[in-house]
Amino acid sequence: MRIGSGLFQAARQAERQGLSSEVIYHLVEQASEEGARLALMQVGLSDENAGADISELRTLLDSWRDSKKTARQAVIRWVMRLFLSALLLGLAVKFKLLQLGQTFG
Repeated sequence: MRIGSGLFQAARQAERQGLSSEVIYHLVEQASEEGARLALMQVGLSDENAGADISELRTLLDSWRDSKKTARQAVIRWVMRLFLSALLLGLAVKFKLLQLGQTFG
């Protein structure tokens, strides 16, 4: 079932019963506005501070995304540093610049 198909069928039925398209349009408009108002009230965004609340939530979400990106970049940097350190250590042992493991053997 498509979104709005029930509304479309109700509007067609109302037309068949003699309501004009203009009256149907106004009924749908009023029902939509009232439904939106009710939905906002149910989620707690019906007061005058709702706009500020949404702006604050967007700011918090942007900050969270920036923090995730920064943390991901920091982890990648540390992994790369560890990998390059291990590679340099391995090369130093390979070319006998360091003598690891030979003191016990």
